[in-house]
Amino acid sequence: MADHNIDGETIYEERDGIAIIAINRPEKKNTLTNDVIQGIEDGIDRATRSPDVAAIIIRGIGDTLTAGYDLTNQGEWDTPYGAPWVDHREGAWDPVRDLQFMGNNVRRFMRIWQCPKPVLGEIKGWAIGGATDLILCCDQLYMASDAHIGYAPSRVYGTPTTMLWVYRLNLEHAKQFLLTGRAIDAATAYRIGLVSNVVEPDELAGFIEQEARLFTHIPANQLALNKLLINQAYENMGLQTTQLLGTLFDGITRHTEEAYRWRESFAEKGFRQTIRDRDAPWQDYGEGRSADDVADD
Repeated sequence: MADHNIDGETIYEERDGIAIIAINRPEKKNTLTNDVIQGIEDGIDRATRSPDVAAIIIRGIGDTLTAGYDLTNQGEWDTPYGAPWVDHREGAWDPVRDLQFMGNNVRRFMRIWQCPKPVLGEIKGWAIGGATDLILCCDQLYMASDAHIGYAPSRVYGTPTTMLWVYRLNLEHAKQFLLTGRAIDAATAYRIGLVSNVVEPDELAGFIEQEARLFTHIPANQLALNKLLINQAYENMGLQTTQLLGTLFDGITRHTEEAYRWRESFAEKGFRQTIRDRDAPWQDYGEGRSADDVADD
């Protein structure tokens, strides 16, 4: 029997032995808010507890997985441990407060990594910027043939926080795509081993659900132990330290002179034009549309 629940900006559903967690902001290209990230964590926890769920799928409603963080509407973000600091003078930046704020997002994304059940990520349209901090925590990735993934904030205003990039790619490819922020098309993603399968867009949802249901034929404890064994090998390579530095550096990159000028240009030129200007040098090298331009369509 299906268990279907719509909770604000995320949808949770159980059927045929799998759980599906869907980001439900199609009008905003499923950009990430505090409620979206919390909804994903809650969905992972719910699926983990469910005896009827063997595997989990994360997807987006509409034509895009997610265009990353919603930079046009900062909203309210959870910061753990309260705020024991004094009020700051205008323009001051507290790196510890910033680390706690962004670190809380990393902690919630990493619930996917820590989940004892396989989590499959469905990439359609775009998975850009903060979207990669989320989706690269999955165990396997399935990509539409016309989709793109990349970390465009490498060009200004960000570093990856969960930083699974460097553990899922070799050194050459990690530097090729993180130093430039170039978008990766599906064929390239498959060639460099970033995704498990590339599927035609209209077949992707059915294909990934079929793959997820295969896990119903394997004992849950077997899946949990094998996932734990694989994960600890990467954790022993320094994953936690890399994430700490990535999260701290992300805060630093958002508070440089260049970052302030870039944010100020939102008001001067508009969000979409600012993104276009950032990505323009790469448009002649096969990247196609501006990566984050989809966020404000």
